[in-house]
Amino acid sequence: MSVELSEPAPQPVLLAVDGNSLVHRSFHALAGTGMRSAQGHPIWAVRGLLTQLVAAVERIGPTAVVVGFDDPVTSLRREKWPQYKANRTDKLQTLVQQLELAVTVLRELGVHVVVPEGLEADDVLASAALTAPLADATTVIMTSDRDSFALIDETTSVLRIINGGVEASPLLTPDRLLTMLGIRPEQYRDFAALRGDPSDNLPGVPGIGPKTAAKLLGALGTARAAFDELDAGGTRVRDAIGAGSAARLGAATARQAWELNCQVMRLHSYLDLGLGDSLEPGGIGVLPLDEATVRAAFIEQQLPATLPSALRVLAHVELEVPAPVLASSSARNWSADRFGGGSYGSSRPRYGRISKPEPPQSEQLSLFG
Repeated sequence: MSVELSEPAPQPVLLAVDGNSLVHRSFHALAGTGMRSAQGHPIWAVRGLLTQLVAAVERIGPTAVVVGFDDPVTSLRREKWPQYKANRTDKLQTLVQQLELAVTVLRELGVHVVVPEGLEADDVLASAALTAPLADATTVIMTSDRDSFALIDETTSVLRIINGGVEASPLLTPDRLLTMLGIRPEQYRDFAALRGDPSDNLPGVPGIGPKTAAKLLGALGTARAAFDELDAGGTRVRDAIGAGSAARLGAATARQAWELNCQVMRLHSYLDLGLGDSLEPGGIGVLPLDEATVRAAFIEQQLPATLPSALRVLAHVELEVPAPVLASSSARNWSADRFGGGSYGSSRPRYGRISKPEPPQSEQLSLFG
């Protein structure tokens, strides 16, 4: 008597999306289209977000999707550190409108959206990375920002959206982050704090750029160990980054800048995302979504070309594609004469076939899994 062994079910995957960063990115990238709804409201950034979401779900194949957005009204970080993002100008009204619309559209679509009071999308991503293993799931974080690099580990990877879209974007794991930056994920917070983040109005340690920070952390392990070693003489620090950089790191304000940046950059991972302890079918944010709501959302946002893919990956519904209609021989001959065969009725095309070039092969492609 033979016993058939069933294959184990695949491990669930939670796709955690940085809604703010992707709407901002689409807002600037697609502003030239000026796309608006039938009512005249701007929608180009929301269309970009939906298109990228479909592409990511198709690439990753997640079990569930959660999208985080910044609280648009209050910020605990700005209240505690007024200088945080103080260099940023007020958002354009067309961007504000589309950030609000994105939340509405995604919720109507059936995607789980979290807007944490006083916090940011980054905190939702950090909480997702901590929550997913409780459901025996892995996490893929989708963002265009670098802050989430600190969350990478054996169960969390980061799909870093760059120019070229989802398919051209690297899926970063601990090994790939080490190859790209020369540091391990658990060192990223020190790395960013030393380097600083001008976009958030957080100056780093003067004279300590990314390369120097990576060398320092490679030799000493942590920034705290480096500062302590400087206090004890600094031989290892000087050997790692040179006497000049060691002197800059030893300045009185250097440690203060690093400590402040570490506090501001710390992500809050304690949020209850409402996902429960499993990602079972029918749960919040779990795929497939309702076919009718997916269809309505993509038609409303004027995305008919994306609808078949959206239905396939979000609702798990395949649209039937009608069979092509073959033209008659006379019609084919006329077409060849008129558009491809020249003035003598030849069926040979006037121009050669244009083939899509193969992507270049290089070691760098290993970063774009």
